[in-house]
Amino acid sequence: MRVSHAAAGLAVVLALTGCQRTSFGGFGSQDVSRAPAPLQAQPVPSVSAGQLPPPAGASQFPAAPTTGTAAPGAAAGTEVAAATNALDVTKESMVGNWRVSSAGSSCDMFLTLTNLGSGSRGGTRGCAGELTAMGSWEVAGKQVVLKDRSGNPIARLYKTADARFDGSTNGGQPVSLSR
Repeated sequence: MRVSHAAAGLAVVLALTGCQRTSFGGFGSQDVSRAPAPLQAQPVPSVSAGQLPPPAGASQFPAAPTTGTAAPGAAAGTEVAAATNALDVTKESMVGNWRVSSAGSSCDMFLTLTNLGSGSRGGTRGCAGELTAMGSWEVAGKQVVLKDRSGNPIARLYKTADARFDGSTNGGQPVSLSR
């Protein structure tokens, strides 16, 4: 029994030893001589308001396209006449299959409302020239812009009748869509 009382006493002494404080300053210490010195206030310059000058050089935004300008290489008179007499067009009215006539040949074009970049998905079958690269399209005012797979315009068309659009490619080839 003596051993068990001695072991119990030793356990109590060891437990109390573990509760002793062994801190030597540091966090929670009240030693003020170790505290950092307060920071000195810094002067604040006055705040001024005013209009900034315009940026130097050319405008950061490109000029907006003007209605009736001819595509590079296109006959200006034909393009201007089509733009001037163009009928209103909506994206929804463009959806579906179209018969394309360009440079003396015919092919098929299909237009959807599925988003693709800044336009809607579209494509051609059996076309030649610039129209083989057509991948998307969009309506911009009274103009239908056909774009390549990178989003660059390749042709511009205007509604000239209920189921007909006329215009030209960037290379100047006339293009007609009809149903």
